[in-house]
Amino acid sequence: MAENIYEQELTFQTDRRRASVEFIKLISDLWYDDSVELILFRNQLIDRNVSEILNLLEYATEFVEKSISIFDAVEITRAIKQLNLPPSKLDIGKLVYEYQMDSSDDIAMFLSAKLKGARKTELIEPKDVVLYGFGRIGRLVARELMSKTGKGQQMRLRAIVTRGKVDATVLEKRASLLRSDSVHGDFAGTVRVDAANNALIVNGTTVHVISANAPEEIDYTVYGIDNALVIDNTGAFRDKEALSRHLVAKGVDKVLLTAPGKGIPNIVYGVNNLEHTADDIKIFSAASCTTNAITPILKVIEDNFGVINGHLETIHAYTNDQNLVDNMHSKYRRGRAAALNMVITETGAGKAVSKALPSLEGKLTSNAIRVPVPNGSLAILNLQLEKPASVEVMNAEMKKYALEGSLVEQIKYSLDNELVSSDIVGSSAPSIYDSKATISTEDGKTVVLYIWYDNEYGYSHQVIRLARQIAKVKRFTYY
Repeated sequence: MAENIYEQELTFQTDRRRASVEFIKLISDLWYDDSVELILFRNQLIDRNVSEILNLLEYATEFVEKSISIFDAVEITRAIKQLNLPPSKLDIGKLVYEYQMDSSDDIAMFLSAKLKGARKTELIEPKDVVLYGFGRIGRLVARELMSKTGKGQQMRLRAIVTRGKVDATVLEKRASLLRSDSVHGDFAGTVRVDAANNALIVNGTTVHVISANAPEEIDYTVYGIDNALVIDNTGAFRDKEALSRHLVAKGVDKVLLTAPGKGIPNIVYGVNNLEHTADDIKIFSAASCTTNAITPILKVIEDNFGVINGHLETIHAYTNDQNLVDNMHSKYRRGRAAALNMVITETGAGKAVSKALPSLEGKLTSNAIRVPVPNGSLAILNLQLEKPASVEVMNAEMKKYALEGSLVEQIKYSLDNELVSSDIVGSSAPSIYDSKATISTEDGKTVVLYIWYDNEYGYSHQVIRLARQIAKVKRFTYY
């Protein structure tokens, strides 16, 4: 009897893995043939292997408390392929879940009803993108843009601007940093050097590497680049006046700063992005990684429970502006060796939240501790609530927002009892809500919430989401 059960288990696992192979092919065909991107409860599916797919389905099953099987996913994906949709981004997990809850047995009819809005979307005009600076955020944005170029119907990375000379040696060093990353691993693509044309060939397409000491010096049209979105990740220009220098350059249309900015809209995508349009505004800020981590969570709490006041403490990975060994620094404590010390420093995230959520103006204090990890951070929110909430009530509300609504890309709901900082590296969500760590006082008036965030990768995805809106290349979405 036991042997028969084991044989049945082996057969079932073989069938699951074979179905996963078909699923992976369908995902690729939809992406490269139709520019339709499938995700699974905000988890990316492109370039995943069989084991990763099955693990994501296990997470999805636990998340929605209903089986999300590979066989159902394949069946619905096949039907999506037959619809010939325009460029779209669809959550296959949500569709499988909703189909199981639907009384209809007709998959085509079900999908036609759910995805009817896709036919009403306007044609997308591809947008040229220039990365001004090529540091930690710049390289991750480059990786994501190049791995998601597809048919090139959205954003096209055309150039990278750096300071100093550009020669074969410099290009090879830049290429090496793009290929390999000590935190995020190898780039899932190819990178070659074209020294004769001062360019990198990434996944077979040319990305010019331009040397410039000032933004206004560059004529991008010489490189065939026009009406471009410049993503400034240097940190050198932080206010409207300085960032406006980009607009003087030939071939530039819009500017996006990957840091908090002064005199320009500071956007946390998913929270206040619809309050500003690219029709009237030329320069935007994507705020900071910490602001992007806490603001979606705070919006849920403010909308449903009300915040009287609170304190934010962020336990943040060390960054490039700290010293590797003890040395002089413009700020106290940051001069001490980053990999050997916990370092108390300031963060403006508590105040910055109010730029996206004005109702929280003056309600939050904040501080930061830099710790000896290279990436992966934690925000601790200690909040006094207007409407009391138990742990169960608070967690249920967060889970709802992680499953549906305008913040599904921003909030990932963790069910893991063993979650640690290295586990969240590579998460595209800027806020990872640790449901197992939530604390509430007996009267429910004070809650302590733990929000993890990949301060590099999660933030880079928020930058790209905002960039798509600014560039007006947003597709039909269903998630």
